[in-house]
Amino acid sequence: MSAVSKHLNEWIDREAQAEAMIPLVGQLYRENNVVTGIYGRQLVNQSAIDILKAHRFARQIDEVELPISETLPLVQALNTLDLGAASIDIARLNSRFKASGSTDVEAFLREELADVVGKKGQGRAEPQDVVLYGFGRIGRLLARIMVGHASSATGLRLRAIVVRPAGSKDSDRHKDLAKRASLLRRDSVHGPFAGSIRVDQQNSAIIANGTYIKVIYASGPEEVDYTAHGIEDAVVVDNTGMWRDEEGLGKHLSSTGTSRVLLTAPGKGDIKNIVYGVNHTGITAEDKLLSAASCTTNAITPVAKLMQDEYGIDHGHVETVHSYTNDQNLIDNFHKGERRGRSAALNMVLTETGAAKAVAKALPELAGKLSGNAIRVPTPDVSMAILNLELERETTKEALNTFLRRESLEGSLHSQVDYIDSAEVVSTDFVGSTAAGVVDGLATIVNGRQAILYVWYDNEYGYSAQVVRVLEHIAQSEPMKYPRI
Repeated sequence: MSAVSKHLNEWIDREAQAEAMIPLVGQLYRENNVVTGIYGRQLVNQSAIDILKAHRFARQIDEVELPISETLPLVQALNTLDLGAASIDIARLNSRFKASGSTDVEAFLREELADVVGKKGQGRAEPQDVVLYGFGRIGRLLARIMVGHASSATGLRLRAIVVRPAGSKDSDRHKDLAKRASLLRRDSVHGPFAGSIRVDQQNSAIIANGTYIKVIYASGPEEVDYTAHGIEDAVVVDNTGMWRDEEGLGKHLSSTGTSRVLLTAPGKGDIKNIVYGVNHTGITAEDKLLSAASCTTNAITPVAKLMQDEYGIDHGHVETVHSYTNDQNLIDNFHKGERRGRSAALNMVLTETGAAKAVAKALPELAGKLSGNAIRVPTPDVSMAILNLELERETTKEALNTFLRRESLEGSLHSQVDYIDSAEVVSTDFVGSTAAGVVDGLATIVNGRQAILYVWYDNEYGYSAQVVRVLEHIAQSEPMKYPRI
């Protein structure tokens, strides 16, 4: 057989296996509330090509492509176990199966997934109503993620979005509703919405993949009665950033039908800034106002925690190279912030960031140890944090990278910290990453106690994924994750 025929036949065989996996993944999702994925990349509602790409993506972590000939038998066996609600990482499960030395797939899975075997879809949390107050970049990505999870084990239920009044005429509102739906349907950075979006003009609603989302027009939180729309005890996610202290953010609690408020920006005063994976367990029933901190704080803090726990941090500096945001001007114009009035599309803009100090709110042992600054650059998404750390003990580049790579695979922060050592990756390769931050191992510099880490992060999507994790924790709807750490 020629090399040409050999490679083509191998591709056809792998494609056929991916096609065979699609209905099995769908059955687990719809009948058992089981979400399957490969290192954070969901397999649900994916094409055969997307499934193969997810298997190839695994080489960036395991250094070899994940063979679908190994994962298909796992997925087939999972469908025979009548599983309860769970989130299962097929790549990690496969690695653990091979490491176990077992040859009996079903016996291995019965032991590994003992808590949910035979539960037949049980364990799905009671629905938690969620309202998005504001529908900008983060709001629309949160909507995409929650709509994508709507029929899975998570109990989050997106019920409404609240936006400013469109105008006094019905025609103004109709145009506004169509525009909101269009912005959800199409995104210049993250691509088209995966599914179907319809507009119900008569009832002022957007229907996305069967999720009915009421669009409420209001000038302020005090104008909204959510119970009038059948919404009860909702968690309101404020994406506007208009209010960051207790007095301002507390206005949402005056709206009938709300129970809690989550801010997608750093909170001020005594508002807890939550970085999921680091301090989310500190949320109590009394915490009605919470912040999900900033995208940069979420990128920095998990990596800093790993470094602090393993090596100790004496002091350090964080420099963020951050994509421009809607807060900046396309071309030079007045701006209340220093330098930010200059054209975002034409300049690197040196500016301040409170992210380094904000790390201490989630990780108090680093209080006063980190300084920080930021450079805004002319890219639309994906940023980088450079952590220049003076450690309490010496290490080497090889030892440090081995530690970080292992933590990204097996550690308690594996959903927050990813790792890559490709010599060819650039910022656009991280668009859509669900990790809070991705360590670029090849860029690591170590000189005794000094360690410099380069951490990529999708400041839109990765951050939104962290916000959803906080929401799931608030709603106590986090599905059991397997394999267990």
